Amino acid sequence: MEVIQDRICAQIDGEAVVFLIGMRINKLWKIHKWFPVLMAMPKMLRELQQNPDLGFLGYHAWFGRTVISLQYWRSVEDLQAYAKSRDQAHLPAWAAFNRAVGKNGDVGVWHETYRTREGDYETVYVNMPPFGLGKATKVVAATGRRESAAGRIARA
Repeated sequence: MEVIQDRICAQIDGEAVVFLIGMRINKLWKIHKWFPVLMAMPKMLRELQQNPDLGFLGYHAWFGRTVISLQYWRSVEDLQAYAKSRDQAHLPAWAAFNRAVGKNGDVGVWHETYRTREGDYETVYVNMPPFGLGKATKVVAATGRRESAAGRIARA
């Protein structure tokens, strides 16, 4: 990815949702329990990328004992609709997790959801390829009122 040397920041119109989701391998030797959980996310991400009408804007992922997917969504309603849809990959994956792992402690799963409204977020990127909210939406020059963190987070 090309590094953008300018000082830039994300710009969104309206709401965006920051969704963190992941899993933690609690018992490394129980690969038959955690590997299916690990493999469920790529299927969902492909589905979401192929269907922009679902409201998914983009993601980043990190892998280790704790796996993290940082996701951006257009709205909480879009995120919840995807999670509850019987026609999408999430609900069957969640049911499979509950059948195979449930509360036995082999694999942990977690998520956090943050709603951001226009003017209620602040970003800055310098010497970075497209990343985070800026990659999921769009970036603009961090000049004028956007030059400082206080200016970027102030309501328009």
